[in-house]
Amino acid sequence: MTDISWWGWIVLGVSAFFIGLSKTGLPGVGILAIITVATVIPARASTGLILPMLIVGDVFAVSYYHRHAVWAHLFKLLPYAVLGILAGYLAMGHVNDVQLRRIMGGIVIVLLALNYWRNRHLADDAPVPTAWWFPAILGFLAGVTTMMANAAGPIMTIYLLAMRLPKEEFVGTGAWYFFMVNCFKVPFSAHLGLITLTSLKFNLLLSPFIVVGAVAGIAVIKRIPGKFFNEIVQWLALAGAIKLLI
Repeated sequence: MTDISWWGWIVLGVSAFFIGLSKTGLPGVGILAIITVATVIPARASTGLILPMLIVGDVFAVSYYHRHAVWAHLFKLLPYAVLGILAGYLAMGHVNDVQLRRIMGGIVIVLLALNYWRNRHLADDAPVPTAWWFPAILGFLAGVTTMMANAAGPIMTIYLLAMRLPKEEFVGTGAWYFFMVNCFKVPFSAHLGLITLTSLKFNLLLSPFIVVGAVAGIAVIKRIPGKFFNEIVQWLALAGAIKLLI
């Protein structure tokens, strides 16, 4: 902890706030938090540092939106997400920190590109995908990316938007999905040495910022134009992803 500069602690505090904010109000800031933490903490260690922080935010989101989850979508996604997590866990044992930084940067850029394509080319009245392979592919990719980089948010956003869910059901379904998936990931991250006593001390120090962010997300979700805000965050996330690739 003593090796982190005062500026690094500010970045970690803001990132923790963004994690809370992303869980209850503005999902788009989740990628930015993941990228910024990886600029302060080595990329491999950052995945284990962020996971308990995400779970804290998940608890707030599930508590507030638990009645709005659409379980039919969760049952379709979760089996494939589990397979993706197992695949990501196996892959994590064969990459070093530099490689993981580049993988994280590449994942974020690809997901941002997919989200951009969806916004540009899919009309509001496009049919809801019903083929079995749609949740299978997105669920598996979400599992791999959440295990390796905690970066499944854009994939889930694409899926839930494709399902044409109302805002409350969108947030509630995503809240339960990430709560269950993130809890499932804990023993795998611990076995890889990514969650340690030191990382948990970081989590304890940063948890107040997560709580403030979660409360702020509930307060601002009805006031801030989410589309405009997410566009800004995606540009910032792109800049952060490029930094990870360099």
